[in-house]
Amino acid sequence: MIAITPWHWAGFILFVLGCLAVDLGAFQRRARVVTFRAALGWTALWFALALLFAGLLAGLRNREESAQFVAGYLLELSLSLDNLLVIALIFSAFQVPPEFQRRVLVWGLLGALAMRGAMIGAGVALVQHFHWVLYGFGVFLIGAGAKMFFARTEPVKPEKNLVIRVARKFFPVASAFDGQKFLTRVQGRLTLTPLLLVLLVVETSDLIFAVDSVPAVFAVTQKAFIVFTSNVFALLGLRSLYFLLAGAIGAFRYLKAGLAAVLVLVGVKMLLDPHARAPLWFQCKIPTTVSLLVIVLIVALAIGLSSFMGRGKALKR
Repeated sequence: MIAITPWHWAGFILFVLGCLAVDLGAFQRRARVVTFRAALGWTALWFALALLFAGLLAGLRNREESAQFVAGYLLELSLSLDNLLVIALIFSAFQVPPEFQRRVLVWGLLGALAMRGAMIGAGVALVQHFHWVLYGFGVFLIGAGAKMFFARTEPVKPEKNLVIRVARKFFPVASAFDGQKFLTRVQGRLTLTPLLLVLLVVETSDLIFAVDSVPAVFAVTQKAFIVFTSNVFALLGLRSLYFLLAGAIGAFRYLKAGLAAVLVLVGVKMLLDPHARAPLWFQCKIPTTVSLLVIVLIVALAIGLSSFMGRGKALKR
């Protein structure tokens, strides 16, 4: 079994940056609408790459870490589904043309990677030095799951968003889009475009969702490389998944309840895991494969139930 070295970290980060550079350089020169076929192809590609990476981990490290990566990847991807609905609401509120949305998501991914990296690094350091922090993460996730279950999805109101109000206070903002530019000139003055405001709101929403999703992965593993790579692969596939599900994500009425259940179960697992150094009578080792199966079943049940109930209503009409 090989040891994870800084070279492995550097190689993985260079791979991710290379993919984004190709995306920005080759595919973002002209604004275009992402078709369902293209979104399906990219989603399948990122999923295949994630499974290939899991296979490499199994061969170069061990099967347990490979299973932890897959569980973390699917957990992060599942929890991110709720973020897709918020992104759709943001695009709708700002009336962002479909051909500009891909650019926002690509640049949003860059910011998300930086934020997730910082949060994961801080989380790993806390867990290594203060192992009891896992208890705090567990309680937090149970509370977050309960809050998500009872919370309602509110429409995005740009005029009330704090980030937008601060940006408008300190910088001039153009009244209309200028293609897919984030900055433009109005009467010779450098000005923010509404598209940049959209990017800021998308980044803010990702930060809010990361507060829930990043601690959840620590219930699967506390190994920094596994936590980071599973998060990154989920983020990379999230953009194409958005265009694949954008028209239907709002119809998954039971998805939020399913994700809330996932958060609560992950929080309970974190409290019961022997790695949290709980008393022996309070310990219950839950295998990674069982966690993975439960996550998949809950999300699949929520989506399936949403589709079934939606069809039932359509037939009644």
